[in-house]
Amino acid sequence: MTRYARITGTGSCLPPRRLTNADMVSLLAQRGVETSDDWIVERTGIRARHFVADGVFASDLALQASRQALDAAGLPASDIDLIIVATSTPDMVFPSTATILQHKLGIAGCPAFDVQAVCSGFIYALTVADAMIRAGSASNALVVGAEIFSRLLDFNDRTTCVLFGDGAGAVVLRASDTPGILATDIHADGKHTGILCVPGHVSGGQVLGDPLLKMDGQAVFKLAVGVLEDTARAVLQKAGRTTEDIDWLIPHQANIRIMQGTARKLKLGMDKVVVTVDQHGNTSAASIPLALDHGVRQGQIRRGDTLLLEGVGGGFTWGSALLDF
Repeated sequence: MTRYARITGTGSCLPPRRLTNADMVSLLAQRGVETSDDWIVERTGIRARHFVADGVFASDLALQASRQALDAAGLPASDIDLIIVATSTPDMVFPSTATILQHKLGIAGCPAFDVQAVCSGFIYALTVADAMIRAGSASNALVVGAEIFSRLLDFNDRTTCVLFGDGAGAVVLRASDTPGILATDIHADGKHTGILCVPGHVSGGQVLGDPLLKMDGQAVFKLAVGVLEDTARAVLQKAGRTTEDIDWLIPHQANIRIMQGTARKLKLGMDKVVVTVDQHGNTSAASIPLALDHGVRQGQIRRGDTLLLEGVGGGFTWGSALLDF
């Protein structure tokens, strides 16, 4: 029997603290930095984002999202035999956030590890989990994207600090004899490291370099639209499907203009795109599973729908997954 991986449950977590654009305008004004709601909305489509409180870590957000996904799947945590967490903001240098999440779920023994591909991280993690389930190495996988980008932001740089937020999204993948994930497609090109990075590291107990996010917005935009179209067409070809088969496009929620540009290139109307960037901002590896869970819980996404998930992030990394939900 051919083994496939199917998503059987989704979940999400957004911290209680919600900052509207007006809140950000006020916060930045205290630092002498000027911006406006109109400026943010026009360039990004973002109207609000969520920030964690002090003492909250990526594993805490991942735990809440995971519990929701497990409940939706009707699966006890004890049945999970693989945990992959996509994050660029881990709780610690090591061990992995996945192992910390494993302990918080009250389970032990199964493999648990992190994947770091920034905003493409969830697609990377989904690809690995799909391969492990198909190979028979796992049967019930928990795949999570969890990020706390608010702690990486330079609040003197209005071009970046208004873009990002915190959150987590999770899915339960289960082995099935019915196709679920049809194909995946992932890539990277390290020559673009400088256009989106946090160029700092820990050495001898001190932070060396700059531990705050740096981005060349125009370079990211130009690269993103092109590679997102390429990976979408590649994954469709792998699965033997066409754009006409897509019920919902669930892109990385970075910028509404990138999302609109990608949809236009694929000849998809925005009525087929799940959009949460206006309320969540860019939550990096958490953005795709957050949008997926939103679509499911709002009744947009239904069983049997064909979904195209795609993301692009620092590295530069990009990728996509096509699945029958």
